[in-house]
Amino acid sequence: MTDTLTVTDNRTGKTYEIPITDGTIRAMELRQIKVNDDDFGLMTYDPGYVNTASTRSAITYIDGDKGILRYRGYPIEQLAEESTFIEVAYLLLHGELPTETELNEWEHETKQHTVVHENIKRQMEAFRYDAHPMGMLTSTVAALSTFYPDAKNVKDPENRMLQIRRLIAKVPTIAAFTYRHSLGHPYTYPNNELSYTANFLSMMFKMSDNFYEPHPALVRALDVLFILHADHEQNCSTSTMRAIGSSHADPYSALAGAAAALYGPLHGGANEAVLRMLTQIGDVKNVPDFIKRVKNGEGRLMGFGHRVYKNYDPRAKIVKQVADEVFDLVGRNPLLEIALELEKIALEDDYFVSRRLYPNVDFYSGLIYQSMGLPVTMFPVMFAIPRTAGWLAQWNEMLEDPDQRIARPRQIYTGYDERDYVHLAHRRGGYLMPHGK
Repeated sequence: MTDTLTVTDNRTGKTYEIPITDGTIRAMELRQIKVNDDDFGLMTYDPGYVNTASTRSAITYIDGDKGILRYRGYPIEQLAEESTFIEVAYLLLHGELPTETELNEWEHETKQHTVVHENIKRQMEAFRYDAHPMGMLTSTVAALSTFYPDAKNVKDPENRMLQIRRLIAKVPTIAAFTYRHSLGHPYTYPNNELSYTANFLSMMFKMSDNFYEPHPALVRALDVLFILHADHEQNCSTSTMRAIGSSHADPYSALAGAAAALYGPLHGGANEAVLRMLTQIGDVKNVPDFIKRVKNGEGRLMGFGHRVYKNYDPRAKIVKQVADEVFDLVGRNPLLEIALELEKIALEDDYFVSRRLYPNVDFYSGLIYQSMGLPVTMFPVMFAIPRTAGWLAQWNEMLEDPDQRIARPRQIYTGYDERDYVHLAHRRGGYLMPHGK
């Protein structure tokens, strides 16, 4: 059996043999299919890139139909159970799990970059008291590019790794500062004696000069949430990171663009939408009526269904377990009973089962963050911290891929054909000047 696709152009009767590699054909192969020599050739039209592969990647594997998510071949369930976020970040970037020596060196080298320049701190203090934390994070990360002009040398692998360590270290610091800013509290500096996630919680919640060490259960819960959100293949923000990086922009500018994409409610704001839905429902007794309205097209069931997963999101199962552990420590979130009832009905109702609408990672993560005392405005920021590692791994891989070029999608032009310029005075609807004046 030959790995080719035979295409017959019914316009001309010509037949073409197109090679199939890894279940794909190269889009440029279609350009040879023309009506005549002046014809540009065939293109594919794929809004939202629903069925277009823009890259070859060895980082993350997803099988949405089977509910599989793997980082570098390792099942997400095993990593969430056994690993730490900082180890997973190393895995994403280097392709293999580190030895004990490599992990210690990686943690030590990353911790050297947790502090941000005082000018960055003063810049953040200039934001309004009610500035959205995600807006602060995005603009501050972009500003980092002016502090590290050497970051423009993206062709140097050693230099790239230096910027990667800086970003993985500094993004949590900036994120914690945005939270403190929203409360009007003084910024808390990093404590590098703590682990990556413990240090972040310290910068968020420390309220005195005394040593602050967060509860191990909260540290572990945040570590797991960070692992689950570290990467997710070619999603909107990751594609943005790659697209900006393809112009050889510095990683700070590229990551700021990726964070801006994550800021959108259809991407990083989904768990906030879940909380608003649960709050709107208000009580378990109102769940059946809400479900009925959803079926009638009068509302949406937020936190269910996924662009990729057509089965139970593997991350959702893990998040649900983490939620139980957090609630045992801080108390049960009053919205949890509503969430559990919604999940129960949706998993049994043919309307949702037939549409393969299963809970996704956003369904419970917002409840956890809220129980930890975080406002909904911080939710996309909490998403951006771990995703920084994934964005940078994808960016680094893209720069090492000889096939990659500057991103430049094609379009189907639907505007006017050539037409002559009309003077302002003679345009329809405009003031017509008398002739000879």
